[in-house]
Amino acid sequence: MPDRRDDSAGRRAAFTCRHQPLRLPDERVRELEAAYQEPHRAYHNMNHIAELLGWFDTVADDVGWQDPARVYAAIVFHDAIYVPGAKDNEKRSADWARRAGFGEEVAALIEMTADHGKHMGASGDAALFLDCDMAIVGAPPGAFDTYNAAIAAEYSHVPRDAFAAGRRAFLQSLAEKPRIFLTSYFHDRLDAQARANLTRAVANLRGT
Repeated sequence: MPDRRDDSAGRRAAFTCRHQPLRLPDERVRELEAAYQEPHRAYHNMNHIAELLGWFDTVADDVGWQDPARVYAAIVFHDAIYVPGAKDNEKRSADWARRAGFGEEVAALIEMTADHGKHMGASGDAALFLDCDMAIVGAPPGAFDTYNAAIAAEYSHVPRDAFAAGRRAFLQSLAEKPRIFLTSYFHDRLDAQARANLTRAVANLRGT
């Protein structure tokens, strides 16, 4: 993961990465930081964006982006609005990106994250972007367990049995897909670990 420390401020700079293709206005950075630091966010927070920007750099090194500015903007805005369980988070995040001056192509990428499974035919930047967002399921076991616990924390307002049933169904549906990742780049690197993580998580939820 790249070092995003802002030496002049003596702290980690927000929304920065090695291959950063554009700089957001300071006011926009402050607005997005405030959104991603909302107290109900245990997973969909600044750490999640930093993780995706790490993948943004890795893909830039290994594959290259066709339109890096578009993908960067989509990463930064894709969870700007997040209310656990809401059906319009992605649409509202896309609308925010539009109001910030980014075009329909950025908004379209953001809205694709509402349901990765609907976009199995995606290719190029779109497929790589979606795989960056899904990469956490193929993380090492400790990182995956931290992610899984953070999702549970975000849904702590839901009765435990109801959450466990819904979460189990979602993870099981991922595990049963012939392809979890859209691109060979992510499939080759993360598929085996993702399936091991999902199998273990589903088994654990059956015991709750």
